[in-house]
Amino acid sequence: MFHRQQSKRGLAVVSLALMAGLLILSAPARAQARSGYGASGVSNDVYLLARLIYAEAAGEPYMGKVAVGAVVMNRVRSGIFPNTIAGVIYEPWQFSCVGNWMFNSAPDRDSLNAAIDAMNGVDPTGGALYYFNYHLVTNGWLWSRPCATVIGNHWFTY
Repeated sequence: MFHRQQSKRGLAVVSLALMAGLLILSAPARAQARSGYGASGVSNDVYLLARLIYAEAAGEPYMGKVAVGAVVMNRVRSGIFPNTIAGVIYEPWQFSCVGNWMFNSAPDRDSLNAAIDAMNGVDPTGGALYYFNYHLVTNGWLWSRPCATVIGNHWFTY
């Protein structure tokens, strides 16, 4: 099912667009997407959210990945953050991973599925607007927020 192309050196290269296209989106996920579709068949919003999830929660359990995506979706709906997925993700000083090598990497299948689940309304945080790795963060303001839940290494807050 993978499409292989020969590079100039004769090595087989798997097309990322076709690899990501193996994911079949449900009708609700297609309806939820706000922007166009890329060559992979996955909406631009799904792919962008999956990249953030991959960069922020690659080592977390699946529900932790969905929870990171849910925080973005909660922000989109909140009225106090930008009202688009891209606006929330690219808002300055919100997600430290934006622009790093992992954010700019292709997300794995779990991250893509978690993005779809979050966009379809799955929210294991109960409406959290923030999260942080409680092993690393010392920011007093984040610690002062009411805790919604803890999943894996992330503390989710309101």
